[in-house]
Amino acid sequence: MGSSGFSWTLPDHPKLPKGKTVAVVVLDGWGEASEDQYNCIHVAETPTMDSLKKGAPEKWKLVKAHGTAVGLPSDDDMGNSEVGHNALGAGRIFAQGAKLVDTALASGKIFEGEGFTYIKECFDQGTLHLIGLLSDGGVHSRLDQLQLLLNGASANGAKKIRVHFLTDGRDVLDGTSVGFVETLENDLSQLRAKGVDACIASGGGRMYVTMDRYENDWDVVKRGWDAQVLGEASHKFQNAVEAVKTLRAETKTNDQYLPPFVIVDDSDKAVGPIVDGDAVVTFNFRADRMVMIAKALEYEDFDKFDRVRVPKIRYAGMLQYDGELKLPSHYLVSPPEIERTSGEYLVKNGIRTFACSETVKFGHVTFFWNGNRSGYFDETKEEYVEIPSDSGITFNVKPKMKALEIAEKARDAILSGKFDQVRVNLPNGDMVGHTGDIEATVVACKAADEAVKMILDAIEQVGGIYVVTADHGNAEDMVKRNKSGQPLLDKKGEIQILTSHTLQPVPVAIGGPGLHSGVRFRNDVQTPGLANVAATVMNLHGFEAPADYEPTLIEVVDQ
Repeated sequence: MGSSGFSWTLPDHPKLPKGKTVAVVVLDGWGEASEDQYNCIHVAETPTMDSLKKGAPEKWKLVKAHGTAVGLPSDDDMGNSEVGHNALGAGRIFAQGAKLVDTALASGKIFEGEGFTYIKECFDQGTLHLIGLLSDGGVHSRLDQLQLLLNGASANGAKKIRVHFLTDGRDVLDGTSVGFVETLENDLSQLRAKGVDACIASGGGRMYVTMDRYENDWDVVKRGWDAQVLGEASHKFQNAVEAVKTLRAETKTNDQYLPPFVIVDDSDKAVGPIVDGDAVVTFNFRADRMVMIAKALEYEDFDKFDRVRVPKIRYAGMLQYDGELKLPSHYLVSPPEIERTSGEYLVKNGIRTFACSETVKFGHVTFFWNGNRSGYFDETKEEYVEIPSDSGITFNVKPKMKALEIAEKARDAILSGKFDQVRVNLPNGDMVGHTGDIEATVVACKAADEAVKMILDAIEQVGGIYVVTADHGNAEDMVKRNKSGQPLLDKKGEIQILTSHTLQPVPVAIGGPGLHSGVRFRNDVQTPGLANVAATVMNLHGFEAPADYEPTLIEVVDQ
């Protein structure tokens, strides 16, 4: 023990034995929703998961996997694989998204980080461009964060700044855009008074310019690209407030759908196209509507629309928007630093650990599980195996993915007797669900279920324990719905496919011949979520969880 009194040694659980092999299975994108033809998990043949669900009710539970349960700002925020695995592994809830940005801005750390250092290289000769939603709605971005970023960037050497804003009217009242633009203009004039060449360069409504999501409509991103990068739009103004007022009146559209415009000088030239040597920051903290513009700004190989001119820039996101794609590769605010994860505790208490998935989710069952940390805690006690994912095809082409191979590796690890914990991620429900192909997603769910069976059969053979759970929803609802839950139709009368994650709860199932007969799920945990799983797993290994972990989901009842 150090002088602080901290110890890695976990106390023994008073009632649960040590020495049982525990399989931890994470079904990616596997939530619980009402049973209709758009619920691929329901439609698919999934006898193994069905038997867990229909088995003992005290061994099956639904937990929250989105919003505040995984550290996101609000319960309108769907979960994702990164924050989900952070919570599963850490056993506590850490701030993600907006809160992280607030902390980094308040401490000034954001201006010392790798991302800012990377874009700062351009400040001497180039322009800093800031692209994002101008609003205090707090869902995708916040005006006060932009203001702190503007002041901090100029204090740290940015001599020329151009803002490309998107008007909101969705998370805030329609019409409020005018006030936000006036506020921004006032801030920029104060910077100009200090000798910084700062002004607005372009604008447009969020639903019509730049902020599309899930590759729904690349034309939205192209309209933004043309205005922001090329400095081209059919509407040109010398003043941004006038631009918004005029376009609202003339086109009779609301803030969300304002057409793109560029700000021009007296000779009708755009004041802020993005050119070689410039720096670009997308300042939204929420990821879903930034991924597409990030791809356009970052990828050399890009075929979604003709970019015409691709400037050599230094680009950073406010955060990393996609942990699987590692997109963008530079970002101003790093994910939370998570110490004392369950994985590290267990290894330090002698639990030999095997973790496996295929490429697309390998990082989740290792890096994100271990608190955004690479590598082993103790390579003498751990083995991580990555199975290469199919590449060059979309996942609906081979929806079984590598589920069988992952299950075989897990089975072999369980039967080898060399490991106390065998942890896997089965990506099918999520990766195939994202393609929007319902038939393929049904095949994917069946494949994942078969993989679970293989792992549970191995646990049966060694007298072990299993925990089957998920990181967020996806495959259980594949259609967009109206407020009353009815499927939405497009102009042609076809259903609108939902390719995103969902807000649905996910299952946690426990069992196996090694499970103490008195173990059952508690009913007194308020709003159980993914973060409660870590303490549960520690208990099943025969340990009490650290005092500051979210409470365990299980109790032991005397028979």
